[in-house]
Amino acid sequence: MSFNMYVPTRILFGAGELNNLHEQKMPGKKAMVVISNGKSTKENGYLARTVEQLKIAGVESVLFDKVEANPLKSTVMAGSAFAKENNCDFIVALGGGSCIDAAKAIAVMTTNDGDYWDYIPSGSGKGEPIKNKPLPVVAITTTAGTGSETDPGTVITNEETHEKSGFLDDDLFPVLAIVDPELMISVPPKYTAYQGFDALFHSLEGYISNGGNIMSDMYALAAIENVGLNLAKAVKDGNDLDAREKVAFGSTISGIVMSVGATTSQHSLEHAMSAFHQELPHGAGLIMLSKAYFTHFINKQVCDDRFVRMAEAMGMEDAKDPMDFITMLIKLQEDCGVADLKMSDYGIKPEEFETLAKNAKETMGFLFTVDRSQLSIKDCVMIYEDSYK
Repeated sequence: MSFNMYVPTRILFGAGELNNLHEQKMPGKKAMVVISNGKSTKENGYLARTVEQLKIAGVESVLFDKVEANPLKSTVMAGSAFAKENNCDFIVALGGGSCIDAAKAIAVMTTNDGDYWDYIPSGSGKGEPIKNKPLPVVAITTTAGTGSETDPGTVITNEETHEKSGFLDDDLFPVLAIVDPELMISVPPKYTAYQGFDALFHSLEGYISNGGNIMSDMYALAAIENVGLNLAKAVKDGNDLDAREKVAFGSTISGIVMSVGATTSQHSLEHAMSAFHQELPHGAGLIMLSKAYFTHFINKQVCDDRFVRMAEAMGMEDAKDPMDFITMLIKLQEDCGVADLKMSDYGIKPEEFETLAKNAKETMGFLFTVDRSQLSIKDCVMIYEDSYK
């Protein structure tokens, strides 16, 4: 029953909560607002509303709108230079997981010297300690997927070395998170599914990891139930605010699962895929891997009872066999219209699999340590092969 829990982020959760941003204590006087290089935050009015809220709170702001999906190290360095030039003393991340992750990394590099990869503790990173406290981050999430608004991690891609790696530091917990499902209504069905499955996998992986504990289990099962029973509804009708809210809740507490527990090597295997194939959405890659990945561990019989319990949480009340979980996983993918995603559509080829497996182990090997049965390179290649379409 032992656990170590530290989640210091103030969370404002619920429809309309963006309107209450101005009432919160701000961590500075000049914010750099970080958004994606797309159009949605501007066209849907979320940016204007956020800037107005900051203005009411007495905060000046400047805009950095260059973050891509699977954010790049070069973007982080450009963002930190921009923040320094404009004398920003905190960052507001307005967007999905990519924006929040980029904002956290920018926060590190605005107050520290050198190259971002100097601080990455794995792969080709130098693992240097952060000497200066990063800028505070306020996270306003417009998607339900990564849970980055409630965890101390960030994932960035080094485009020079094809490494996509996570980095954890307690100072990267956002000081404030706003999770307003009204901002998620505009997310298209396909991306609603990709993001929702990312949230689901955080808790599915957390529940079967050897880093699970009584506290992470509580959050994980609640997240699995809320996402598992409501994601298809949100995909089918984006205006279903009740479904959006429940999926958002599952995503937010999945972030807490990662703070008090751990995700497993499925994330490492996917990060290798999108490190080499920038256009692959993270959630889509996870969906592609999931059947083969979880079946591997079911065949190892590492935690039969936990797979049964996850099947129950996803809606199969009479679940008895670990493979019932796979049945429910595939059903949800079919209900969300994402059961037939193909690696080949993103340019991934079978001859890459060993390179991807080695990259996953070298770049994010720490997630492999929480698997209940250790994956070899051969095992990883087999999971890729079994997932290939």
